[in-house]
Amino acid sequence: MAERPTEEGPGGGVPGGGPAPCRVVVCRDCCCGSPKVTGVDHAAQTARLRAAVPVRISECLDVCDQANVIVVQPSAAGRAAGARPVWLGLVNDAEATEDIVTWVRAGGPGVASRPDILDLYAFTPPRRRAEP
Repeated sequence: MAERPTEEGPGGGVPGGGPAPCRVVVCRDCCCGSPKVTGVDHAAQTARLRAAVPVRISECLDVCDQANVIVVQPSAAGRAAGARPVWLGLVNDAEATEDIVTWVRAGGPGVASRPDILDLYAFTPPRRRAEP
């Protein structure tokens, strides 16, 4: 997964310092973020997420059937509580984006309970096979 980091504050936290919050990885390559997923303002979705939380843009995450894919990575506190990244697929409306923003601002995986509505978007990605 090739990621291009966005601008963040000192120490990888929020601008101005402080502990690193959850991060959001947004797939933007062959299907996600493209005209293949119609009726979505992909630039507005990414901008909304960036306005609220640290965001990384990734090339293809290999789950094109779930486009648009957003992965919520737990904060250090969430990881300490045993949380793992949460994969959300078919995030194709502004309301779902707002639900993600609200959850991440509340602490995200391992810190705040995932809103029930986001259960509709959650999925387990297939395991990648190691190259021989």
